[in-house]
Amino acid sequence: MQKKISILLLLFFYSFSSFSQDTLKEIKVQNFSKSLQKSLKLTTNTTLLSSKELLKAACCNLAESFETNPSIDVNFSDALTGTKQIKMLGLTSPYLMITEENIPSVRGASQAYGLSFTPGTWVESIQITKGAGSVVNGYESVSGQINTELIKPNKDIPFFVNAYGSSDSRFELNTHFNKKISDKWSSSLFLHGNTRIAKNDMNNDGFLDNPLGKQINVLNRWQYTNAEKGWISFINFRYLNDKKQTGQLEFVPNRDRFTTNFWGSEINTERIDVTTKLGYVFPDMPFQSIGFQNAFNSHDQESYFGLSRYNIKQKSYYSNLIFNSIIDNTMNKFSTGINFAYDKYEEFVNLFDHSRTDNSIGAFFEYTYDNTSNFSVILGGRFDNHNRIGTFFTPRLHVRYNPWEKGVFRLSAGRGIRSANIFAENQQLFGSSRNFEILNSNGKIYGLNPEIAWNYGLSFSQKFILLNKNGDFGFDFYRTDFQNQVVVDLYQGPQQVVFYNLNGKSFANSLQIEFNYELAKHFNLRTAYKYYDIQTDYQYVTQERPLQAKHRFFGNLEFQTHLLDDGKQWKFDFTINWLGKQRLPNTISNSGIDSMPDYSPSFSVMNMQITKVFSSTFEVYLGGENIGNYKQEKAILGSDNPFGTTFDTSIIYAPIFGQMYYAGLRFKIK
Repeated sequence: MQKKISILLLLFFYSFSSFSQDTLKEIKVQNFSKSLQKSLKLTTNTTLLSSKELLKAACCNLAESFETNPSIDVNFSDALTGTKQIKMLGLTSPYLMITEENIPSVRGASQAYGLSFTPGTWVESIQITKGAGSVVNGYESVSGQINTELIKPNKDIPFFVNAYGSSDSRFELNTHFNKKISDKWSSSLFLHGNTRIAKNDMNNDGFLDNPLGKQINVLNRWQYTNAEKGWISFINFRYLNDKKQTGQLEFVPNRDRFTTNFWGSEINTERIDVTTKLGYVFPDMPFQSIGFQNAFNSHDQESYFGLSRYNIKQKSYYSNLIFNSIIDNTMNKFSTGINFAYDKYEEFVNLFDHSRTDNSIGAFFEYTYDNTSNFSVILGGRFDNHNRIGTFFTPRLHVRYNPWEKGVFRLSAGRGIRSANIFAENQQLFGSSRNFEILNSNGKIYGLNPEIAWNYGLSFSQKFILLNKNGDFGFDFYRTDFQNQVVVDLYQGPQQVVFYNLNGKSFANSLQIEFNYELAKHFNLRTAYKYYDIQTDYQYVTQERPLQAKHRFFGNLEFQTHLLDDGKQWKFDFTINWLGKQRLPNTISNSGIDSMPDYSPSFSVMNMQITKVFSSTFEVYLGGENIGNYKQEKAILGSDNPFGTTFDTSIIYAPIFGQMYYAGLRFKIK
C-alpha cells in the first residue's frame, strides 16, 4: 500500500506541475540534506529551496524568503510601507509568474503586497525557474516562475509553533495543527498573526521607517487520498486581513485623515481564497492522469496616501483541466488541456474609475522527450482568446544536454504576453507628489496595449569534487526583448510619472556566474556575481532602467555542527549582498537637498543568524539584518513639506533604517 500511495502522489504532482517530466525529480531532490538543490537532470533551469533554506532568514513571509538565494534580488519598494519587492533577470515581479501549488497567486490587485501574505512557515518548498515558464500555467510569464508548495496535510506534524520578535517592534506568531481524520482524509489548520506596535524613526526624517500594522491570516487545508482507486484531492479555505498605517510620526488617522495637518497613509486589505485540486491516476495506466484545478479569490484593498485615494477590488476565478499521458513509451510524454480565467476589477484612483472585466480561455499542448540519460526537450504552445487582447499564440521551448558527467547545458526560449496593471503595480508612486499621466489613449487597458516580450536563455552547470569536497560552478545568460512594453517613465521630471507603450527598443540582459564549494564538513560557501544591462527607449533618449544595480555580488557562509543522536545541533549562517551604483530617476529640477545625483553610491548589506537546536522538537534562533548599519542618506525627498511639490518616498536604492536584530523559537509535537 505504501508503494501505491507513493506512486499516486508522485503522479498527482506530475499532473499538476509546470513541467511534467521534471517534477518527479524535484520531489526526489527533497530527500537530500542540502537545503538548496539544482538537479543535472531537469530540463529547466530550476532551483529548489526547501523549508530548511527558508528558515535561514527566519523568513516571516514569502517576500523575505529569498535573502539567501542568488537568483532573486530583494529590495525595498519605498520608504513608507516596509514592503520588499523581488526581481529576477533584472525585471520586477510583475514579469514573473508567481504561483501557489501551480495556481497563479500574486497578480493583479495583489501585485504590490501579495508576497507578504504567505507566511514562510507554511511553505514546504519553493521552485525558482529562470526563463520562459510552462504553457500549462498560462501565457503571462516573461522572466520566469516562482512556485510555492505549502505543507501537505498528510505529511504534516500534529502541532508546530514559531514565535518571533525583533528590535523594530515586530512580533509574529505562526502555528499549525494537523489531524489524520481517517486513512484517506487529513486536515491542517494554519494560523498566523503579526503586529508592529512602536513608532520607529531611525533616520530622523519625521516619518515612520516601518508602518504600524497587524495581519491575521488563516488557512484550512483538506487532503483526500485513495491509492486503491487512484484519487487524490486538496481543498483550501483562506482568509486574510492586513492593516498598515504609515506616514509622519504625529499623524493620527481619526484626526488627520485627508487633511494637511500631517501626512499619513493607511492600507487595509481583506482577502478570501478558495481553491480545489482533483487528481485521478488511471489504475491500469499509472503513466496517465487527469488533474482539475479551480481557484476563486476576492481581494479588497482600501487605501489612501496623503490626499490621494486608491481603492481596488478584484474578484477572480481560475480553472485548469490537465491531461497527462505518453506516446508509445515513457520517453515521450505530453500534457494538454484547457483553462479559463476571469477577473473583475473595481478600481478607483481618486475620483477616476478604471474598472474593467477581463476573461480568457485557452488551450495548450506540451510535449516532453527525455532519453533518461543526457538529453531532453520540452516543446509547448498555447492558443488563448482574451476579451481585450484578442487571440494569440504563446510558444515555449526548453532543451537540456549533458555532454559529460556532472555537466549540463540548457537552452530556453519563449514568448510572454501580459496586461500591465499600472496603478496596482506602481503603488509606491502614490507616496509622492507626482502626477500620473497616460500618453496613449486608444489601447485595450488604461488606454495602453498589452506587453509582449521574448525571453532567451543559455546556462551551464558543472559539479566537481576537489580535495574530497563537493563543489559546483556555472553561469547563465538571459536576454529579454520587449516588443510592446508599458514604459514607466520617471525621467520626465520629479513632479510626474508618465505611462506609455514602447516606441523603439527595450531589453534586459542578465549574466550570473556562480561558484559553490564545501570548504569543510558541514561548512559551505556560496558565491555569485551578477551583471545587468537593462535599457529602454524613453520618450527622448535611451536610458538605463532606474533603481537597478548593474553589478551585484552575493556571498553566503553556512556552518552546522554534527547532528547528535539526541537531536542537538548548532547552525550558523552569514550572507553579504554588495550592490553597485544604480541609476536614479530625474530630480534635477528639485532644489537643494531634494535633488539627488544621477547615480547612487555602491554599498553592502550583511545578515546573520545563529540557531541552537536543543532537540528534534525545540530550537531557538537569534539573528541580525543589515548588521553593518548602512542607511540611505536621503530616503524621503521633501520630508519637511510632504504636501509640497518635491515630496517623494519612492526613490529607494538601499535600507532606510539601520541594524535590526531578532529572536525567536520553534516548537514541534511529532
